Amino acid sequence: MVLANIWVFSVTNGRTYTKISKVPPRETALVLGTSPKMRSGAGNPYFLKRMDATALLYHHGKVKKIIVSGEKSKGYDEPAAMKRFLVYEEGVPENIIIEDPKGFNTHSSITRCKEVYKVNDVIIVSQGFHNLRALFFARNNSLNALGFDAQDVSRPESYYRNQSREVLARVLAVVHYILGISPE
Repeated sequence: MVLANIWVFSVTNGRTYTKISKVPPRETALVLGTSPKMRSGAGNPYFLKRMDATALLYHHGKVKKIIVSGEKSKGYDEPAAMKRFLVYEEGVPENIIIEDPKGFNTHSSITRCKEVYKVNDVIIVSQGFHNLRALFFARNNSLNALGFDAQDVSRPESYYRNQSREVLARVLAVVHYILGISPE
């Protein structure tokens, strides 16, 4: 477990940014999906922070196109929710946003970015703990990707849950890579 996480950290080192002024421009941002609402019905702070980070990239001229990738199923549509929020709350032009409704997981979002949307140079937007694994997948798919880390949510109960989940998810990503198995 430790070696797999060290590997992911080492191959993604220096590829994530937290300050907008330091982010090199790219043509496209890929925003990884998350539910817009929590179970309680309140707005999901992870969703809100990802949308803020994405709008920041656009408004600072770091990207010209945005792919919002997430799950779409009956009565649930992450890409549409992201697009609506970016347009109506963040002032991003609707015509630069592409909805990817088949981003069922991180790996499929990365793979579809390259294979379906033909994007090779991309800025991936998610929280920092998630961006490392996304960048690992991107590297293994020959994408020239950077990560822009959306602000993390400072809630102790979610911090430990997310960190432990990502430690295990990175191990699984490495195992899939070594065995040549698609994690979908």
